[in-house]
Amino acid sequence: MKITRIEPWLVRAASTGWGEYLFIEVRTDGDVTGWGEITTTTRTANRAVASMVRTLNDLLVGEDPSQIERIWHKVFRSFTYMGSRGATSQVVSGVDIALWDIRGKVLGLPIYELLGGRVRDEILLYTHPDQSRFTTRQGVEAEIRAILDSGHTALKFDPFPHHGRAWMNDDYLDGGMSRRGEAEAAELTALIREICGPEIEILIDAHGRFNVPTAIRLCRRLEDAGQIDWFEEPVPVESYSALQQVREAVDAAITVGERLHTRWEFVPVFESRLADYVMPDVTWAGGITELKKISTMAEAYYIPVSPHDASGPINVVAGAQVMMTVPNFYWLETSRWDLGKYNEMIETPLDNAGGSLRLPQRPGLGLEMNMDYLRSHAVDGFGG
Repeated sequence: MKITRIEPWLVRAASTGWGEYLFIEVRTDGDVTGWGEITTTTRTANRAVASMVRTLNDLLVGEDPSQIERIWHKVFRSFTYMGSRGATSQVVSGVDIALWDIRGKVLGLPIYELLGGRVRDEILLYTHPDQSRFTTRQGVEAEIRAILDSGHTALKFDPFPHHGRAWMNDDYLDGGMSRRGEAEAAELTALIREICGPEIEILIDAHGRFNVPTAIRLCRRLEDAGQIDWFEEPVPVESYSALQQVREAVDAAITVGERLHTRWEFVPVFESRLADYVMPDVTWAGGITELKKISTMAEAYYIPVSPHDASGPINVVAGAQVMMTVPNFYWLETSRWDLGKYNEMIETPLDNAGGSLRLPQRPGLGLEMNMDYLRSHAVDGFGG
C-alpha cells in the first residue's frame, strides 16, 4: 500500500462556535483513507498550515503508510531549518493521526489496541461552560447546572475579565490585571464553587497571559475564593523561569503543556518539576506517536496527563485513543458538555453520556467523516 494524496480540508462549522476546522485526509492506493486534524485557533494560521500540508505531497506520495515512525521523522526533519516546532509539529500531528487511522483500519483494530491495549473502559472528561452566559448570576447558575446535570465532575473556565479575545493579543504587552478585574475573577470563582459544592473539580485557565507577580497574586486570590484544583498556564509559555517562580510561590497545582511541541519541550518541565499536571494536545505536540511518548515520560515522574483536546471530533477521539492506554491519565478536555455539535461532521455521534467518553470498537479512530458535509462546507479551495 502506498500514499497517493494528502489533502487538507478547511471546513466551515459556524454552529459549533469554533468557526472552522482543519482536517487532514491521507489517501492510499489500497482504498483506505485516514483522517487527522490540526488545531491552530486563527483563520490566518489555518490557511498557512493548510498550505504547508499540501507541500507534503512532494515528500510523502509513494510512501508506505504503515511506516509511521519513519514518516514522522521524515516530515519533522524536513522542516529543521525553518524550525521544528509550531507549524511544523502541527503538520506532523495531523499526518501522524491519519496514518494511525489507516493502520488501525488495515489491521481491523482500534488504535488503542495497537498502542498496547486499554487500561480502562472509558475516558473521564472535563468540560467548559459557555461564558457568554455569565452576564448574570442566573446565567452562571444555569450554565454550571447544565454541566453538573450532564454527569461531568470537573469543569474549567477563565474567570479573568477581557474583551472578546483580547487575551490573545493586547494583554500580552504587560501581563497585568486590574484590581477590579481581580475582584471580579474571585467573585465568579467563589460563585461557581458555591454552585458546584466541594466535590466538583474546578480548573482555572489563565491562558498564559500574566507576568510573574500578577500570576502569583491572582492564583492566591482564587485559592482563597474557591478551592481551585489547578491553575493553568499562569505565565507565557516562552519562559520556564517565570513558570518556576510562580510554582514556588503558590499552593494550587500548576498545569502546562497545551502549547508545548514535541517531547523535547516537555523535558525541562519534568526535570525541573515545573508542573503538577501536563496537558499536551495531540494535534499540536506531534500526533498520536508523540502523545504516547510524552505520556510515558510523564509516567516516569508520576505526573498525570490531561490532554488539551477541545477543538474538533478527531482531536477529541485521537487523544482518547491514546489515553485508553495511559496509566497516568487524569482527564480529557472537551469544549462543551454536549458534543452533539460534532454530529453534522461525523456519521455516528460520540458517546459522552455521564461525563465520560466511550470509544467505539470500530477500527482506527472509529470515526467516519460526513463527506457530503465536508464538501459543502469546505472553504478557500482546501478540500475536495
